[in-house]
Amino acid sequence: MPAEGPKTWTTLAGLRSLSLKAWNSGALLRELLEPTGVYPRRRPLKRPTAAGLLRDYAAAREWAAELSGGAGHYRLETVEVGRTTIGSNQLPAAAVFASVDDEIAFIGKARDAARFVELAEGLTVLHPSWRAWALKRPLHLLELGTVALTAARVALWLRDNPEPGVYVRQLSLPGVHTKFIETNRRVIAELAEALRVGSVPDPSEGEALPDTPAEPGSLLGQQAPRTPAARFAARYGFLHPPELVRFRMLDPTVPLLGGARDLTVTAEAFSSLRLPVTSVIVTENLVNFLALPERMETIAIYGGGYGFSSLRDARWLADCQVLYWGDLDTHGFRILDELRAVHPHVASVLMDEATLLAHQDAWGSEPSPSRATLPRLTAPENAVYEALGNDSFGKSVRLEQELIRWDWALERLRPLIKPVETERGE
Repeated sequence: MPAEGPKTWTTLAGLRSLSLKAWNSGALLRELLEPTGVYPRRRPLKRPTAAGLLRDYAAAREWAAELSGGAGHYRLETVEVGRTTIGSNQLPAAAVFASVDDEIAFIGKARDAARFVELAEGLTVLHPSWRAWALKRPLHLLELGTVALTAARVALWLRDNPEPGVYVRQLSLPGVHTKFIETNRRVIAELAEALRVGSVPDPSEGEALPDTPAEPGSLLGQQAPRTPAARFAARYGFLHPPELVRFRMLDPTVPLLGGARDLTVTAEAFSSLRLPVTSVIVTENLVNFLALPERMETIAIYGGGYGFSSLRDARWLADCQVLYWGDLDTHGFRILDELRAVHPHVASVLMDEATLLAHQDAWGSEPSPSRATLPRLTAPENAVYEALGNDSFGKSVRLEQELIRWDWALERLRPLIKPVETERGE
């Protein structure tokens, strides 16, 4: 525990950080809509003791003067210190904010606060139940701005048109461009559900919102909507295009429709395929997908990042060796973990420490590394994942899969799947 001194006293910046914390929690904005009676609000200050005053009187005077400089937003309570040692001194003991407006002005958020009140009132005019949503999501409302009001009008339309029977992009409302609903599904769903149940929904406490990810197998029926977009469409009566799976037949001896080797089919059709293959390679990069060489009894699937819902019902993959080749970064491992939630037997390839260290000249930086716990990784995979997350190789290191040398990649793929040349030579 540090000795008492200037570093332990509550500075003006420290006091401001306390108020900012209240802002960032949404408490100050909620107080604007529904006063709780906590104001005048007293925020205690860590101050010099008599011994500290005696030891560093000049620093204590500067500290007190600094706090007095912000007193335009608060009133300072003082306490007598040092009467029997250095002489009686009145030192700041607490900052008292007369109103929430004063505390908001102290941290320079008055304009944002006024904007929040304006937006909350706009929502309440559209429907009274949305006042509760504004109270529960104050910072989100401020972040959304007028988008929230447009989303609210869409939610009202959904209430009044429960089975529109059109595609989402066909919806024509003033101020709603073709991609608005797709971009703002989550807030539209929250506002629509608040209308339906009369309260703000919380997925952790009850029914999941249409945009809430579902665990594989938790949806009813084989044809249950797989993606957030599909679940949104189903819940609100929109038409929705089928999910698609793109794959390449790497075995030239297997005839496909019209001699095609690169096909895109619906997820439903893919789940019912009966192909003479024993190996499947899933890759996230289009060039890798197109450049994979011919291999016997093998197909390549072009992955789609997070959400392997399109492969969920392809039960025939359980009888195949399934390899996943993703980026060597934290999100690549997170996608691998998610794929294993659908098909637990998936093995990773080219996502190991040796591959990472052999390509240091191609390393890039991962913008927002994942910190999630990934229970489905193997021990070696988890070691690399944690090393990447802990910056053991360097700051936010990543190796994109398309930057791996092809000679290196093919050498490691060769033992896993049979090349066509080997089969023909037997």
